[in-house]
Amino acid sequence: MRRSPCRKGRPTKVLRLLAEKYPTKESVYEKLIYLQSQLSLPKGVEHFMSDLHGEYDSFFHILNNCSGVIREKVDYVFGERLSPEEKAEFCTLIYYPKEKIEQMTDAHKNTPEWYRRNLSQLLELSKLMSYKYPASKVNGFIPKRFESVIVELMNTRPEADHAQFLYHKRLLSTIVQIDSGADFIQAFTVLIKRLAVDRLHIVGDFFDRGNRPDAILNRLMKHPSVDIQWGNHDVLWMGAALGSETCIAAVVRNSLRYDNTDVLERGYGISLRPLSAFAARIYPDERPIRAAERAVTMMMFKLEGQLIRRNPDFQMDSRLLLDRIDFRSSCAVLGDGRRYELENAYFPTIDSAAGDPYQLTAEEQEILEDLRSYFVESAVLQRHVDYLYQKGSLYTRCNGNLLFHGCVPLEEDGSLRTICYGGREYRGRQWFDFCEDMAREAWLHGGGHALDFMYFLWCGRLSPLSGREFKTFERALIADESTWKEPSDPYYRYIDQVETCEMVLREFGLDPKRGHIINGHVPVKVRKGESPVKAGGRAIIIDGGFCKAYHKKTGISGYTLISNSRGLRLLEHQHIANVREALRENHDIESVSETVELQSCRTTVGDTDEGRLIQDEITDLYNLLLAYQNGLLKPSE
Repeated sequence: MRRSPCRKGRPTKVLRLLAEKYPTKESVYEKLIYLQSQLSLPKGVEHFMSDLHGEYDSFFHILNNCSGVIREKVDYVFGERLSPEEKAEFCTLIYYPKEKIEQMTDAHKNTPEWYRRNLSQLLELSKLMSYKYPASKVNGFIPKRFESVIVELMNTRPEADHAQFLYHKRLLSTIVQIDSGADFIQAFTVLIKRLAVDRLHIVGDFFDRGNRPDAILNRLMKHPSVDIQWGNHDVLWMGAALGSETCIAAVVRNSLRYDNTDVLERGYGISLRPLSAFAARIYPDERPIRAAERAVTMMMFKLEGQLIRRNPDFQMDSRLLLDRIDFRSSCAVLGDGRRYELENAYFPTIDSAAGDPYQLTAEEQEILEDLRSYFVESAVLQRHVDYLYQKGSLYTRCNGNLLFHGCVPLEEDGSLRTICYGGREYRGRQWFDFCEDMAREAWLHGGGHALDFMYFLWCGRLSPLSGREFKTFERALIADESTWKEPSDPYYRYIDQVETCEMVLREFGLDPKRGHIINGHVPVKVRKGESPVKAGGRAIIIDGGFCKAYHKKTGISGYTLISNSRGLRLLEHQHIANVREALRENHDIESVSETVELQSCRTTVGDTDEGRLIQDEITDLYNLLLAYQNGLLKPSE
């Protein structure tokens, strides 16, 4: 229940502050009319993507064509008035205006008529796409330098009146005449892309595998409306940037393993020379990149072992395997009690007679300290990690949907798993909140324990971002692939059951009958017939393999989930054109659309989280108006 606007005949502090913003009754009328009418508009379009894994080219094209939505709008607006070839070229102009104009200029095709025709078509498309937004919001989407002219164009009605027709024609002609057509085309394309997608959700994993996560984050930092749910690869890099040597070793190993050191050296200015020189000396028969990978892998195993031993609550003792190597027989005894032959028994940085295989050598420690200084002093990396903390979280509840990257830890019977940590018990949402608090503790205050926790979030079996037991040791050192299987949380089996989805939605305070769980993390094997839609639509897994490394596994090039006023649909991207393909041949994204949920009536702004905030503001404004009318506050003249 909201508090009364007055206390003992006096206005509250909230009303007095509100009166400073709306000092007259007329200003209250204006705002109330605007807010009340806004509640009836269709909800904005939300796009959900996950597991980008550094694939900048694919992400850039998806961002520019709004997952194919712009092409759909062009088809709807222009129908048969434009040929397929003309529509394809017009779409390319919207996606890459600067590059397309340069191409037309080089071909001497950028005539005044070309500019007028495309400006007119961009205006027509913008008008149709703007109808679901209030005028003030549309104006805010327009680049400020062009706002007044574009607003004037948007308000013309040439089809309704001859004078309006002449006015509209003169506006466009003058833009072209004064040689500003290219600038206005680019401004219109910015507006169209903002109208196409009201909010963007990235459900984790910017880093590793692809080579330009830095470019993706640079691009996102310019996006006006985005939220992020951290993935396990993200928190690994976040931990590394904050100074965790264990996270740093794992980040460097991943980059070397995927032959992807550009992001470290060129993107973030992190030098691998000392590591490479050390590795070349101790592994002279290996290729340089493989030698560096082997060297840093051993450092990671040592640091990981130290971390596990000082954090028993992580329950990761099964990963303490360096001390289970029999160096004389070149075998290792794993958790099942069996002996497995090692693929390579050369361990020049482990003194088998010293008693503690987890002890770093002096040279290893020096290399790690050098790497750590690069990570914590990289201005670009620090800026990106700050952005991930400011825009990101472990989970998000948005418009009835629950977004998180990995899993909610469950027991084998499908109930919420109780996790004991630091002498307390956590389960479900409590565990998520605790994990996020620890991640933010690492960012705000540092400290060894919080930094160790970042590594746990990366690969711990009980981590809600991972939910599986990593077998890095076995994959790196043992040839028997039967040891590589990674046990995973029961969540990944139960997510296809309606009862489990409803239990999880209730746990996070959402309507179990209307809400949806949206996850990434686990690539959907479309090639093998797996569906991303689970439990009759209560859960949707949107990791479709944006990363090229996963294309063979998934059989597709990624997913975009779209939520609009009519429901949910999933776009399965078969092929994503790059910039060169788009410009050379007007190629576009090739996608298959699947309706996940179709509503019988439109969802309005009033039905959303934003609508509830607007309704609260309306209530406050009515209370202010009542205070003015009752004389408790005196409005300005």
